Amino acid sequence: MLVRGVLLGAVLLMPMQLSAGESVADAYESRTVTVTERGEPVEFRYRLLRPATIEPATTYPVVLFLHGAGERGNDNERQLQYFPTWMAEPSLRSRHPCFLVAPQCREERGWSGFDWQTMKAAALPEAPTTDAAAAIAALEAVLASEPAAARDRLYLTGLSMGGYGTWDLAARSPGTFAAILPICGGGDEASAARVAALPTWCFHGESDSVVPVGLSRSMIAAIKAAGGTPVYSELEGIGHDSWTPAYRNPAVLDWLFAQRRR
Repeated sequence: MLVRGVLLGAVLLMPMQLSAGESVADAYESRTVTVTERGEPVEFRYRLLRPATIEPATTYPVVLFLHGAGERGNDNERQLQYFPTWMAEPSLRSRHPCFLVAPQCREERGWSGFDWQTMKAAALPEAPTTDAAAAIAALEAVLASEPAAARDRLYLTGLSMGGYGTWDLAARSPGTFAAILPICGGGDEASAARVAALPTWCFHGESDSVVPVGLSRSMIAAIKAAGGTPVYSELEGIGHDSWTPAYRNPAVLDWLFAQRRR
């Protein structure tokens, strides 16, 4: 399914302020997870947004968010731009209470084997990058520590470099997630059959000069050829920032949070 231009005629969500004196970082817990790289332990920091209120005998979805290249670092705050910031707004915390896991990729590293020189999606490597492994470890740590986390409502999304990471991790663990929302990234077309049955809504700006729109087109075509029915929204006149119209559209988030693992 291809959706062009304005998404479903929906009005974009307008930002609402956090509580007085509260920053976005204040809304998120700071946590750490340790993975192994070349036989040595490496500590990664990540952020967790919990539902504002957890009701007894109630479970809540879990979202793993992968940021873009511009948010890499080790301050454990830069990755809170865009989607994590918006999800911390009172209106969205009320509409879609969830656990949001936001790991931070190190400088000069990535969530996938994407080649920045050729601007092409690389073949899916045998193992994930260390930073991607840390993201999965963070997700697993949250699932282990939060009894209210719904195992059948795990969602994966990311933008730009995180869009590549979304395709990469989804292909490695298609049975883990209930749905994916990759934005302006690309994936290994040879892995399309692995995610063909996974509910997918992909976004890309038609005028993106940073990540070629053809990468999303090719990935969607490969999934369809494998029998999948992904939704693809190519936004006319939009450049690299296709994540704002995607994440700020209530219909998109409603779709995401309605998915359950089959």
